[in-house]
Amino acid sequence: MDPDELVAWLRLALTPGVGNDTARRLLAAFGLPQAIFTQTQAALGHLVSPAQARALAQPPDALAAQVLATQAWLDGAEAGMGRAVATLGDARYPAALLALEDPPLMLYLLGQVQLLDSEQKSAHVRADQARTAINNIAFGWPDKALALVGSRNPTPQGAQNARQFARALADAGLAVVSGLALGVDGAAHEGALAALDEGAPATRLVTLAVIGTGIDRVYPRQHRALAHRIAAHGLIVSEYPLGTPPLAPNFPRRNRIIAG
Repeated sequence: MDPDELVAWLRLALTPGVGNDTARRLLAAFGLPQAIFTQTQAALGHLVSPAQARALAQPPDALAAQVLATQAWLDGAEAGMGRAVATLGDARYPAALLALEDPPLMLYLLGQVQLLDSEQKSAHVRADQARTAINNIAFGWPDKALALVGSRNPTPQGAQNARQFARALADAGLAVVSGLALGVDGAAHEGALAALDEGAPATRLVTLAVIGTGIDRVYPRQHRALAHRIAAHGLIVSEYPLGTPPLAPNFPRRNRIIAG
């Protein structure tokens, strides 16, 4: 994504009073976000309220800081852990989420992002024609996944059950999706990771954590090491702008992405 496109998507996502539903209507009418911001108030008025049209006419106060923070985050990727922003229509955007009533406008991705790239698969195939190992690498979003979530205060037996279920699912080739919360969520991620050979390179997305904060934050803090392991063998996913703190309403809202 080029810088101008990133700015336009962030501007659309941050415009006050313009939610995902309104943003999708605007995108359907005008195409990419850059085109939305070239429209007249009259043209916008056919699709949005006067207040929304006025809000779209000027950049949000937080835009400049968010653009700088997002670009710095993208540029700060560590070895073996990619960073990306996937927007509606992007090749990296999970098609399954388009079936949601309220699909997220943008997704921030941290971890094995390269496994989503069909272009990289083609390059590997060309470079490794004589090798069959490539057939064991699963590119793209998992076509078999199961969400495993539950209490933040499970019994010891409940947490152990979650680990065992998750490990069995991962051993069977499914990706385990959860929310990185304390309790069952953390146990599910741990169980999925336990199905991997220690130190082996990531060849598929074994577990995905959908979080309710900005992707530059780990919540709860006790799961900092777990989050690092998830990023090494799967993905951490957030729809929230960088710096978003752990606000209570965001956690039920992210559950639709876990389910999708």
